[in-house]
Order: sequence, then C-alpha cells, then structure tokens
Amino acid sequence: MLETILFAAEVAGEEHTNHTAFYVAGGVLALWAVIVSAIGIRGHADWPSSSIVTNGIMGISAFLVVVACATAVITA
Repeated sequence: MLETILFAAEVAGEEHTNHTAFYVAGGVLALWAVIVSAIGIRGHADWPSSSIVTNGIMGISAFLVVVACATAVITA
C-alpha cells in the first residue's frame, strides 16, 4: 500500500501540465455569465431587443462554453 502511495506521489510530481488556458477560458466564461445575468436582472424589459441580439448572445455563450470545455480536455 505504501509503495502505491509513493508511486502515485512520484507520478503526480512529474506532471507539469499548464492549466493557464483553462483558467483564462473559464474566467472569461464566468465573467460573461455575470455580465449577461446582471443586465437581465436589472429589469430591462426589452432586452435583448431583437432576435439578432438574442442569437448573438447565445452564439457567444455557446462559443465560450466550447472553448472552456476544450481547454479543460486539452490540459487534463
């Protein structure tokens, strides 16, 4: 049992994966979610004002989710 723990610690110590891309992508996604939520909570009854804006918000959100997921998988 002790050998297994020591081996796992040694293998974990050798991994030097850089997770910066995931942290940036996740942070941008979280910031985007806060901004969109804040605008919606403020009570703008006509927001989003058109279907083009709605589609744009959904497109940006979907893109940011895909980027965050991709960087999570790549840096795992």
